[in-house]
Amino acid sequence: MTDQHRRAELLRSLHVPGRPLVLVNVWDAASARIVAAAGAPAIATTSAGVAWSLGAPDGDRLGRDAAVDLVGRVVAAVPSPVTADIESGYGDTPDEVARTVRAVIGAGAVGVNVEDARHDGAGPLREVEDQCARLAAVRAAADETGVPLFVNARVDTFLRGVGGVEETVARARAYLSAGADGVFVPGVVAPDVIAALVEAVPAPLNVLVGPGAPPVAELAGLGVARVSLGSSVAEAAYAVARRAADEAYATGTYAALADAVEYGVLNDLMGG
Repeated sequence: MTDQHRRAELLRSLHVPGRPLVLVNVWDAASARIVAAAGAPAIATTSAGVAWSLGAPDGDRLGRDAAVDLVGRVVAAVPSPVTADIESGYGDTPDEVARTVRAVIGAGAVGVNVEDARHDGAGPLREVEDQCARLAAVRAAADETGVPLFVNARVDTFLRGVGGVEETVARARAYLSAGADGVFVPGVVAPDVIAALVEAVPAPLNVLVGPGAPPVAELAGLGVARVSLGSSVAEAAYAVARRAADEAYATGTYAALADAVEYGVLNDLMGG
């Protein structure tokens, strides 16, 4: 068994309903090392944060090569299992999505998020059959490598405002049949809705959190298996940069830089 195979099995084992895997999503090697040093059992990227860090907008606008290169840098930076947010797969066809997955596994990742949102103006979500074909290609590509990749199927019904619990569950069950291992439903924070999804989806449920969402302990009590902070950490980090810039150019002061991580601490984390 290879080290990558062992990391994949570890990631899979961390998805326990009622004892959720908490993911503070990262966007570069430095943020990955900071999160790992805090005790994270696994590291997850945020596609939005990755795209922004490379000067591109989120929403299938970043090229495959740039995305895969970033995944490789994160994998090399930490010993923990890494799961990569690959948006909708960086490809128009299932074969192109499979190519992305093989490249991401080649970069060392042991999990992926694949979303069903569209960003081409053809509608908010992909047709179920289309998304199932893409997920089946992901599963097949992963199986060919021998790495038991954890495939997290993201269902954007709530995020896009185009479906409730019934539509979400129908999509989730179809995606699981196509080869997904878990289901990610961003845009849901109401405890009763989360409980209904946990009850109806026969797989580990992942929710997206941030200010205003239930705390991890409450989500654990609802049976959630995975909790993601998503792009909010990157957004908060960039907010500091904007506040510092606004303050420096408006008043010539530096209060926005209070409570920064010390230079020596960061340098030590980077191996300097």
